[in-house]
Amino acid sequence: QVQLVESGGGLVQPGGSLRLSCAGSGFIVSEQDMSWLRQAPGKGLEWVSRITSDGSATFYADSVKGRFTISRDNVKNMIYLQMNNLKVEDTAVYFCRKGYDDNDRGRGTQVTVSS
Repeated sequence: QVQLVESGGGLVQPGGSLRLSCAGSGFIVSEQDMSWLRQAPGKGLEWVSRITSDGSATFYADSVKGRFTISRDNVKNMIYLQMNNLKVEDTAVYFCRKGYDDNDRGRGTQVTVSS
């Protein structure tokens, strides 16, 4: 059974940082490209970042480029999202996604950026 469990969200002030983690199980994590998505209140699902299966390439939405960094540890079956210089507009539920099907994601972790 595929499981993706996100953690690390919370309340942070603008300009602050958070590191999200995603634990994958029930599939061979090292064989999958992995992504982070987010959904802001009242809005649709937005792709944030992707990392290839071997970690050799990363991709970012323009809205987070230069502020967020995606990484992975295939030994630990973990995917991370380091978020720096957070903005109010980064407030959302953040999801970890396996592959390219939006249905293959976890339950998410809430990130709230507010002063």
